[in-house]
Amino acid sequence: MANSEIETRSSRWRKAMVGPLPNDFLRINSGVDAQVAADCQAAAAVYQQQAYPQYVAPNYVGRLSITCAQAKLARNYGITRMDPYVRIRVGHFVYETQTDPNGGKHPHWNREIQSQLAAGVNSIFIEIYDECSFKMDELIAWCEIKIPQSVMRGETHEEWYPLSGKQGDGLEGAIDIVLSFSNQPMQPYMYQTMGGGAPMLMVPPGRPMPIFVTPQQPPVTNTVMPPAPRQLSEEELKQIHEMFPNIDKEVVKSVFEANNGNKDATINSLLQMNE
Repeated sequence: MANSEIETRSSRWRKAMVGPLPNDFLRINSGVDAQVAADCQAAAAVYQQQAYPQYVAPNYVGRLSITCAQAKLARNYGITRMDPYVRIRVGHFVYETQTDPNGGKHPHWNREIQSQLAAGVNSIFIEIYDECSFKMDELIAWCEIKIPQSVMRGETHEEWYPLSGKQGDGLEGAIDIVLSFSNQPMQPYMYQTMGGGAPMLMVPPGRPMPIFVTPQQPPVTNTVMPPAPRQLSEEELKQIHEMFPNIDKEVVKSVFEANNGNKDATINSLLQMNE
């Protein structure tokens, strides 16, 4: 084999990559890829800002900030260390934190959640679950937290709240929760798409943050309803049917109603049908 051929082949393999390949290996970047990347960045921004709900409750009184810092649980359920996450319900709104993998009895989340607070909602409900791979997630502990009046006056309140569970009421450990309140309106985070399209509300990747609300009732207005169409009298029906004996009376009635009770328009429509 000639030396020039050996040099040519060796030069082809001079640049080598060692280790795992990147996600964009052998991928040709396109406008679609750029849009996907931009969408992911925007979703991450929404994930940080917790600006999910566009729906604003009609009895909205303010924004409640809930920080799930950490928990100290009484025991570890299962063979391996638990993967705990927190589910929070504020009225009709339900949120979830991220999972702390192998958090066991001492999970940390440090997750702040911004929730609407409706009039009459005085408590929030906390549930801690162990995320499972081959069965339904297991409920570990729970508690109800009364919103202190000092929070509603604008103060920040932090406390370790006792948890209930299989061990008994208040015997499943404790969770560190920080609460604060603001009467400022909720502002949904809108992301402008590439190409000048309509803005859209982004949904974050990973664990979903579901929001459950009661169906919105349509507002009651004083709108004047249009009058009901005039009914075709027996005499008028007889006259029209004599003009069009081949058309069934029920069809005549239907055409009359379709023309909003206009007799002349009904006759014109039947003439077209009879051609």
